[in-house]
Amino acid sequence: MVSIAIDGPSGAGKSTLAKRLAKELGYIYVDTGAMYRSIGLYALRRGVEPKDADAVQALLPGIELGIQLQDGAQHVYLNGEDVSTDIRAEAVGMAASAVSAHPAVRAFLLDTQRNLAKGQNILMDGRDIGTVVLPDATVKIFLTASPEARAERRRKELEEKGQPADFATVLADIQQRDYQDTHRAVAPLKQAQDAVLVDSSDIDFEQTFALLKKTILERI
Repeated sequence: MVSIAIDGPSGAGKSTLAKRLAKELGYIYVDTGAMYRSIGLYALRRGVEPKDADAVQALLPGIELGIQLQDGAQHVYLNGEDVSTDIRAEAVGMAASAVSAHPAVRAFLLDTQRNLAKGQNILMDGRDIGTVVLPDATVKIFLTASPEARAERRRKELEEKGQPADFATVLADIQQRDYQDTHRAVAPLKQAQDAVLVDSSDIDFEQTFALLKKTILERI
């Protein structure tokens, strides 16, 4: 089985690129960030502070996650409810970053993520796929871009969805996410030693896609 790990900071375009790459390669796409977002969403709905490790851990027995592929798109289910849209809210993204720092949450999801890679060719993206989840992945890529480039892309994305956003606010959110992700005690965001670094700060989506595809095909 071939496994491809794409790691990188928030807003680097990992999920969008990974979905398209998986479709083109005929692999199963696994969005691990959606799993953390689902737990973050559950915590918010239950009125639990996402940074409170003990409180979040107490919620885990009541959480059942499911992933289904429908018409080529991944749908995430939280206790039977399709939350694929709800988990994309900005507040949920911040909550996901917070809950992902808790060892209990990472342990809760680790087996699920690894089992998905055992019987099928998969492409998985996240923060610690190449370093922790799939340390023996066939191909590892660390996709990044400057905070400013990521903030501008996110601002445009929100604007296109009819949600005007201030650049400075979006940039501050991204910088806060970066700090949380790189400074957490368990499995912090970092480039695996054997990962290929791809910086998309100065290239567009199509150029980034072509570069990632070339990088993968040269290594499988």
